[in-house]
Amino acid sequence: MILHYLTQEFEHEVNNTRKLLQAIPEKDLNYKPSEISWTMGELAQHIATIYHWYVGALTQDVYDLAADHLERGDKNDIEATLALFERNVEKARTALKSLTEEKLQDNWTMKVGERVVLGPMPRGIVMRGFLFNHIYHHRGEMIVYLRATGNKVPGMYGPTYEESNKG
Repeated sequence: MILHYLTQEFEHEVNNTRKLLQAIPEKDLNYKPSEISWTMGELAQHIATIYHWYVGALTQDVYDLAADHLERGDKNDIEATLALFERNVEKARTALKSLTEEKLQDNWTMKVGERVVLGPMPRGIVMRGFLFNHIYHHRGEMIVYLRATGNKVPGMYGPTYEESNKG
């Protein structure tokens, strides 16, 4: 039953993420709010990349980021990032379909080479904390980037400020 709800949330939030990525104008991809921040293009590409991590998180007990090579494309090409997002969402859907309620309880670990960076923890916690919440966190950052550059933010949970105050 929990897996059913997680899958529904995944699909709902994929649509929200798509709307947000589609709102990013090419002209602002080099914007960054501080010296230590990513550019808008780098942040968009990172959001699209997280969906690739679903495969390692949901189908492997130990996911080694160092052994997983993903061709991301040009971070200064929003169309390339949108295509990356769509490809990774399809991979994530396939990985989600391979899950069972029992597999949500299995322990999972993320490594970079020999270094453990996350876990071990139950896969269900990984889905909520590392995958879902990670995307939500970075989407929030992207909303700030869009507003700071004078762009409109799409409504994801109802109308945005810009949509509510048209006149």
